[in-house]
Amino acid sequence: MQCLRLKPPLSFPVTFSPSKHLRRNHLPAWSSTRSPIKSMSTTVEHIVLFKVKDDTDPSKVTAMVNGLSSLISLDHVLHLTVGPILRNRSTSLTFTHMLHSRYNSKEDLDAYSAHPSHLGVVRGNVLPIIDDLMAVDWVAEDLRGDIVTPQGSAMRLTLLKLKENADSGKVLGVIREIPESFKQISQLSCGENFSPARAKGFSVASLAVFPGQGELEDVDSNGEVVSYHKDKVRDLLESVVVVDYVVPPPPAQSASL
Repeated sequence: MQCLRLKPPLSFPVTFSPSKHLRRNHLPAWSSTRSPIKSMSTTVEHIVLFKVKDDTDPSKVTAMVNGLSSLISLDHVLHLTVGPILRNRSTSLTFTHMLHSRYNSKEDLDAYSAHPSHLGVVRGNVLPIIDDLMAVDWVAEDLRGDIVTPQGSAMRLTLLKLKENADSGKVLGVIREIPESFKQISQLSCGENFSPARAKGFSVASLAVFPGQGELEDVDSNGEVVSYHKDKVRDLLESVVVVDYVVPPPPAQSASL
C-alpha cells in the first residue's frame, strides 16, 4: 500500500462496518459494550509510515488522515488506526504519521490493498502530499490480547535492518523475551517482513503496545535493562528505526451506528 504530528489535534471520522468482525467476535470492533476482540492465533500486521511535506496545507493533511481512517469500513480490515507520530527516535528517517492495521490473513491484506476505496484515498489524498513512505508487513504468531488497540494506548514500533547473514531467528528470540523484563508491555507483536518492496531493507519488525504513554516512558527510565537487551543483538544489526505512537480517540458515534 501506499498508505500519517500536526500542530492542532485532529478529528478522525470513521465509518464502521459491523459485519466484517463477525469472524472473531459477534460484535463490531467499535462497540463500547462488547468484550474486546481477542486473538490467540496468527494475525497479519500492516504498518505504513509517512513523511508529509513541510509546506502542506493542514486541511490536506486532515483529509489524508480522515480518508485513511475511513478504510476501517472495508470488510477485510479487523483494526485500523492512523494519526500523527508522537516521537520519531530515528534521525535518518523523519516520518510524521503512522498507519497500523490488522487482518486475518495475507489474502485479506491483499484485498484491502487492491480495493478501489483504498486506491482512491492513496491516489487522491496521500501521494500528493508526502515526501517519503515506508511499509512493513509481518505475521504475528499467537498474538495475545486485543485485536483492537484501545484509544490512548501507546505503541513503540521498532524496525531492524540486519547485517548480511545475521540470524533473524536469534533476533526475534531476543525480542520475544523483552516483556519478561518490562511488565508495562500489554502486548508484543513481532515477525519477519514479507513485503520488502517498500521497507527500505528493514526485515524484522516489532510492535510493543502499552496501556498509555506513561507506561511507555517508564521503559525508557530503566536504561540498564534496555541496554542489556540491545547488547544481545547489537552486533547483528545494520540499522534501526524506532517510532512512538499513541492511538487517537475515535470520533463520536451516532446512535444509528
